[in-house]
Amino acid sequence: MAEGTGAGPVVIVGGGLAGGNAAVTLRQEGHRGRIVLISQEPGIPFGRPPLSKTYLRSEESLDGWYVKPASWYEAHDIERPGQVTAVSVDVAAHTVLLDSGRELGYRQLLIATGGRNRRLDIPGADLPGLYYLRTVAECDAIKREARPGRRAVVVGMGFIGCEVAASLTQLGVTVTTVFPAKLPLQRVLGEQVGTIIGAFHRASGVDLLAGEQVAAFEGTERLEAARTASGIRIPCDFAVAGIGIIPQVPAMGGSALATGNGLLADELCRTSGPDVYAAGDVANQLHPIFGRVRVEHYNNAEKQGRAVARSMLGSAAPYDYIHSFWSDQYDHKLEYVGHAATWDDFVVRGSLEEGKLIGFYLTGGQLQAAVGVDRGGDPELDRDSEMAACARLVAQRAQPARSLLTDEHADLWSLVKK
Repeated sequence: MAEGTGAGPVVIVGGGLAGGNAAVTLRQEGHRGRIVLISQEPGIPFGRPPLSKTYLRSEESLDGWYVKPASWYEAHDIERPGQVTAVSVDVAAHTVLLDSGRELGYRQLLIATGGRNRRLDIPGADLPGLYYLRTVAECDAIKREARPGRRAVVVGMGFIGCEVAASLTQLGVTVTTVFPAKLPLQRVLGEQVGTIIGAFHRASGVDLLAGEQVAAFEGTERLEAARTASGIRIPCDFAVAGIGIIPQVPAMGGSALATGNGLLADELCRTSGPDVYAAGDVANQLHPIFGRVRVEHYNNAEKQGRAVARSMLGSAAPYDYIHSFWSDQYDHKLEYVGHAATWDDFVVRGSLEEGKLIGFYLTGGQLQAAVGVDRGGDPELDRDSEMAACARLVAQRAQPARSLLTDEHADLWSLVKK
């Protein structure tokens, strides 16, 4: 018989930011029963942004990024059974099987397992000297390699690739990046903003090999060079691949949960299984404004972790957060609010040439998202900022006049309905 059957505890599978915030919120908002937090990583829940930025550059510890100190979990009876992995979930039986052999019954289950790094499947990919970045241990390994005068290849120029390339360059490493698109971050931000991001990197000495793919790594005892599909050989001392993640959905015993680019969840973060919820990188949520989206950024994991806890406690409030994220590269800051997988119009306030602007992504005249480059005003910290106004406009499904969006003298807050 499984441990804890009957009433059972609330079990959270995943000890990252979403799972940690869920555990804390459950306890803070009145749940008095058992809470068991299952994590396959050592340590306590924390936010990962410094791993590609300040922690990688040894400018900041992780102390300020913990959801709560270790002592808080002990003081509030959050059970953390050590570094263990959930092998499978049996939805019908309301049990989770751990790799320790322990079978744990649950009353409610939150799956917040995040994702695992996509890995390169090419010759030489098993050579020492190729790194991926998601855990503290992986970041520490890259830090040991990143010394002035060394040469690195960064594969992929999404957010992780861009931030790692910037951090390594700031540490004195000579960086060559290899990526299939024409421009960094082009898929997410479009050609105009991608051009600006590329200019930031080139100005700092990064060699951008756009429209290329790494076909093989070369070396005898460890990585010595990367070779592209077109035959370019890039000598290097180490490489970092940032080519995305795959949602980490636990194996299912018996009836399976509905999946599709992660675990499918409704507006209350409920999956297709009774008493089973999902949050964070693994959750493909039906958002009231954006439709079905799976978001991999810090702000979402933090806020969705809190929201799912409230849903588990009986709240009927949908998770309708207007997604936002940020990226620091060199001395430049990028802010983004909303969600736009596609758009038919891109409107600029400011200057593309100077690289200081707000860009508006519209579909059929409706504002879907906005990006700020070196404009200041974090929408999470400065509620009166331009980007905070953009978030309100996205939430209101606003269709602002193009002329007002481009006009620096037109206050964006004046376009927000009261």
